[in-house]
Amino acid sequence: MQNDFSGDSKCILNSQTLYIFLDEGGNLDFSASGTKFFTVSTITKLRPFSIESDLLALKYDLLEEGLDLERFHASEDKQAVRDRVFSIIGKHLTQFRIDSLIVEKRKTQPQIRDQEKFYPAMLGYLLKYVFKQVMGENHKQIIVKTDQLPLNKKRKAFEKAIKTTLADMLPNHARYRVLHHESRSSISLQVADYCNWAIYKKWTTGDSRSYDLIKEGIKSEFDIFRTGKEYYY
Repeated sequence: MQNDFSGDSKCILNSQTLYIFLDEGGNLDFSASGTKFFTVSTITKLRPFSIESDLLALKYDLLEEGLDLERFHASEDKQAVRDRVFSIIGKHLTQFRIDSLIVEKRKTQPQIRDQEKFYPAMLGYLLKYVFKQVMGENHKQIIVKTDQLPLNKKRKAFEKAIKTTLADMLPNHARYRVLHHESRSSISLQVADYCNWAIYKKWTTGDSRSYDLIKEGIKSEFDIFRTGKEYYY
């Protein structure tokens, strides 16, 4: 997979601000009853966000067709809706990059399972890689957006991971903001949800139907414990 940040020339019209939208899949139940994998994915892009106008138009098309749809959410949407959303995402893959970190949870050492340690370790690893690929001198600001996090402890762990990584890697001239918004308020967060869902589904069930529709836009997909031999449960 490519590691460069390439795309339509229109993507660099406002290149001073870099946007990263983040989504996760799976849970942090480190037991046999929990999910086998945990994934965290980012979509990174620059304005203008032409995909948002296309998806908003689709949303209104669906409303006019009789569907009561507040937002796009891959795990809840009907397959017919997913097909149309992925079709639009596929047409815009040159305008953003997708990066994903995959954790096979059984290989996670007990001492880092607490979310206050787990999130900074995993999210920090992913963000460091992404920044190395995309950060340039022309970027003056980084805006990281996640879905609204219901648990204060989880929110603090997320913010610690993001802010520590940003502070370590960003040049002195760059500033950053971390925003937690309801995904229904952001089309781009909904795109991140769809991309992460496709990756998560491929890893958990082997179903790559949706993954295949976005794979050209996936610049990295890293199984962080791929060489691990020990299972802890």
